[in-house]
Amino acid sequence: MEWSLTHFWLILALALSLAELTSGVLALLALGVAAALTALLAFLGIPFEWQLVAMGVFSGILVPVAIRWIRPRFSPKGVAYGTTGTGVEQGRRYQCERRDFDGAVGIKINGDFYRIRTSDGFSAELAAGTDVIFETFDGTTAVVHSVKPTE
Repeated sequence: MEWSLTHFWLILALALSLAELTSGVLALLALGVAAALTALLAFLGIPFEWQLVAMGVFSGILVPVAIRWIRPRFSPKGVAYGTTGTGVEQGRRYQCERRDFDGAVGIKINGDFYRIRTSDGFSAELAAGTDVIFETFDGTTAVVHSVKPTE
């Protein structure tokens, strides 16, 4: 069997598509589809320079389409990935929880547990079940203040 550019593009498409299994962003899958389309052009006898141009054009179209319009359809509703720590959670009410393995008290934001510290710095450790309002992050510690009965 003689190897050709068509084989190269198909192997690249397969490798990129398999690599997508590790990321979940759909960018590598879009690049794999672009490489497969370029393999089709190689099969049709298009010169290598134009194959490279076509790969760039296909990638430039498919990657933004995959990230902007296709990926959100596969994400769970109500989850904004990558927003923790950007200030989106400021002012929201959370309930303190006690972590099982070490007994630390903290809050869960987007499914992740963060130890807490009160903003005044003088309050004793808050008990599990206490309502708090998130203010900001200090490293990986959530700075909160406890909710007064009138809030």
